[in-house]
Amino acid sequence: MTTELDSAVPAPGIDSAIPWHYGDPLREQRVLSTRAGVIDRSNRDVLTVSGEDRLSWLHTICSQHVAALGDGDSTESLVLSPHGHVEQHWQVTELDGVVWIDTEPGAAPTVLGYLQMMRFLKRVEPAEVSDAWAVVSLVGPATADVLSAAGLPIPETGHAAALPGGGFVRRMPWPGDDAADLIVPRADSAATIETLQAAGAERAGVWAFEALRVEARRPRLGFETDHRTIPHEVEWIGPAVHLDKGCYRGQETVARVQNLGKPPRRLVLLHLGGESDVLPPAGTPVELAGGRAIGFLGTAAHHYELGPIALAVIKRSLPDDTALTVLGSPVSIDAG
Repeated sequence: MTTELDSAVPAPGIDSAIPWHYGDPLREQRVLSTRAGVIDRSNRDVLTVSGEDRLSWLHTICSQHVAALGDGDSTESLVLSPHGHVEQHWQVTELDGVVWIDTEPGAAPTVLGYLQMMRFLKRVEPAEVSDAWAVVSLVGPATADVLSAAGLPIPETGHAAALPGGGFVRRMPWPGDDAADLIVPRADSAATIETLQAAGAERAGVWAFEALRVEARRPRLGFETDHRTIPHEVEWIGPAVHLDKGCYRGQETVARVQNLGKPPRRLVLLHLGGESDVLPPAGTPVELAGGRAIGFLGTAAHHYELGPIALAVIKRSLPDDTALTVLGSPVSIDAG
């Protein structure tokens, strides 16, 4: 008997441990945009920070205002270099006396190393728990209906609620009109996906998730960032950087750019040209018509309505109607 899992195609690159699609990625995107789809994102790394100093301590070493997080509050944060360049991106949730951090696949050793290095004499206990916990995402306008039909809590956007079997559900404003991440025991992740399917969700691969992320112009660490990226360039001011908080590493650069000038680059959505089904990889140069590089491509995706699109980081001074190319094919900036 053939099942959906038999048709799963593994994703390329950093997401190779999870399904890219199940045979029809454009249909899967449509499901995420019109109903609700469930995506296996169990390759994300998960860490916890316990101890009574956890919030005040994290507040001093990351870019977000987390000192006053209440039970169930969720947000995003960055770790910056001393010069203000983005080094880490976290999803952060405070629940039942523990801070949960989930981050990019393979990033946990770097995150944990940083937390351990900054511990000093604080009463905190950071730990990697990726082997025990997994991330499953539910995306689409029917997200709340699916959670309700599954008998699961429905927190407000930006908040989390504990799940009966451990872990939590966290309501997210992206990549689509509505979404929720469920952090569940890894041993229960397959059963969680089946429960959400029984409640009305359909399986979708990370291709569909990424296509909607690109459409929403949401950056991803390592795709829309390089060693020079500062938060202003990729619209992380607000979602992941709080401008009204105490000193933290890299704050001087954030404040200087905010108060005195403009970042040298900006994040844009591109409509790609060319007829090839193979999209250019992240890091491909974006060039002027004459061949001079003025930026780099981030994530590219075939979108079910928009066609081939991509995020890119380019020189801020370039007008939206500038003639640009990627691998010799014309591309255009979506000014919307």
